[in-house]
Amino acid sequence: MQQQAQVMETKIVMSDPTALGVFGLATVTFVAASAKLGWTSGVTYLIPWALFLGSIAQIWASTIDFKKNNYFGAIVLGAYGLFWIAVAMHWAISLGWFGEIDAAKADPRQFAFACIAYFIFSIFIMVAAFEANKVFAAILVLINVLLPSLALSMLGVAPAFFSGAAAWSELAIALLGFYAAGSIFINSYFGRTLLPLGKPLGLIRKGPAK
Repeated sequence: MQQQAQVMETKIVMSDPTALGVFGLATVTFVAASAKLGWTSGVTYLIPWALFLGSIAQIWASTIDFKKNNYFGAIVLGAYGLFWIAVAMHWAISLGWFGEIDAAKADPRQFAFACIAYFIFSIFIMVAAFEANKVFAAILVLINVLLPSLALSMLGVAPAFFSGAAAWSELAIALLGFYAAGSIFINSYFGRTLLPLGKPLGLIRKGPAK
């Protein structure tokens, strides 16, 4: 008789990293908003928060979400985590951290076009966010105010108005992000809803899982 080999599968259980990723987003937008609103000045000391909270925290959470097959969290946290790495690099270059800048070869307005690119992608994310929960939906609506406002102000279109719109929308993103991160953490820890995020709108029905 032939012996059949037993196949044993080892499954690694990982906790939901969403609270960590959203906290990273909330913290970096809160710190960045302080500069836009004139509460603080300069970008030098924003760079550590952009790198560690805005980028590493979100990308770390994204990689765990990929392993947990959380498609929404993986893509969204990963995309915005990469955004903050690029922002930190933009600030570092502008400060001369990598050497003197040749003005003839450097145009900081290219950052505006990056914001437009992220705005286009964020519209798709916003559609999905409406079917996640109402707090995430509100955050994405505000992100879609922040990004074009940043782009237009950098391109010199009504800079006073759009700089203000960017500043206040970024602050609102931070405050909603803190609530969302705290809600996810508390609800997951106690195993029941203590801080609601709001039910999905239910306008678009998901198809069967593939």
